[in-house]
Amino acid sequence: MDRRRLLTLGVAGLALTTVPFAAGAADLPGRLPNAPPPIGAAERQARIAKAQKLMREQGVSALLVEPGSSLIYFTGIHWSRSERLTCAIIPAEGEIGVVTPFFEEPSVRESLGVPAQVRTWQEHEDPLALVAGWLKDRKLGSGVIGIEETNRYFIVDGLKRNLPTATLKNGAPIVRGCRMIKSPAEIALMQHATDITIAAYRYAIPKVEAEMHPSDIGRLMNQATVALGGEPEFELILLGEASAYPHGSGKPQAVKAGEVVLMDCGCTVEGYQSDVSRTFVFGEPTAKQRKVWSEVQRGQQIAFEAAKLGAAAGSVDDAARGYYVGLGYGPDYKLPGLSHRTGHGIGLDGHEPVNLVRGETTKLAPGMCFSDEPGIYIPGEFGVRLEDCFHMTETGPKWFSQPSVSIEKPV
Repeated sequence: MDRRRLLTLGVAGLALTTVPFAAGAADLPGRLPNAPPPIGAAERQARIAKAQKLMREQGVSALLVEPGSSLIYFTGIHWSRSERLTCAIIPAEGEIGVVTPFFEEPSVRESLGVPAQVRTWQEHEDPLALVAGWLKDRKLGSGVIGIEETNRYFIVDGLKRNLPTATLKNGAPIVRGCRMIKSPAEIALMQHATDITIAAYRYAIPKVEAEMHPSDIGRLMNQATVALGGEPEFELILLGEASAYPHGSGKPQAVKAGEVVLMDCGCTVEGYQSDVSRTFVFGEPTAKQRKVWSEVQRGQQIAFEAAKLGAAAGSVDDAARGYYVGLGYGPDYKLPGLSHRTGHGIGLDGHEPVNLVRGETTKLAPGMCFSDEPGIYIPGEFGVRLEDCFHMTETGPKWFSQPSVSIEKPV
């Protein structure tokens, strides 16, 4: 099909104009104003101080963190994982240490955002021996060493070999104790990322046309996201029957009149993520599509209302799932119905602890951030997912983005 062909079919209820099949760069939106500042050295040092306080309370001598979001969180170091170990060692007291290959030191220092003693190793040397030496020098060689929960096994194995006198344990209670509670600066960055994603939806959705493929729609979102000042993180576009499967299908997909378009997109601002899903119908929705959409809209609101300070995170999932069971879906994870958890934690990672899932006993507290996305999926037909994130305040939950008001007005 000629990609420049003009089409007049549009999303029901939206004010659409006839546009070329693919949007040109000339009509892209401008950068959103008032971007929050990045996380500074003072906040990172406060994070380290909190981790050290938790370590002392829990009898942990030091915490080992390799590249990833937790290393960024505590040190500012942006680095990729490879077979060559770079890591930070956070002692329960005093200045942190960084271990990295000799030839990588200048690059690692570029993003290091806190004071640290940097030790380097050569290609023929064992980096875990260097880590063990750093701990011994601080008389921590016989202590309890916390391992950040996503660290790879070769790190644990190598540290055991080089420091048999130490006790290694999961460092999740320390890291989660810091990262689960977002500061006002983190909330502001997540809000800006969400504002960008919503603005990108406003740009992209009216430009959805018949016979577009998921990649075409995703390109619209990414172009707008970059123009608005965000970094595209993901764009999951599910068309027609593929929307019935939460993470899609490998079968060919194209926009068809009367079929569901499910868009699940997000971006980052200074590493902090947004995650927003919108579902609509290209053309006129059927009565069943309207019904399911309205049920999901209510399910999302019920979950939000259940997110009360002090409530167990799992109770939010219980509330949404209980409502769906009352409508005849499920029960539990059975289909048609809700086949996944109601929501996940979000921050520097798109999915991070804790989740809004059955059995999660962690109490909701100010600063926690979650997605709210209790979709309904009907195999062989279609699915509806409406996803907005919220953060807990001193008075209860607050949306990062306002939920959809109708199937005709997804944004």
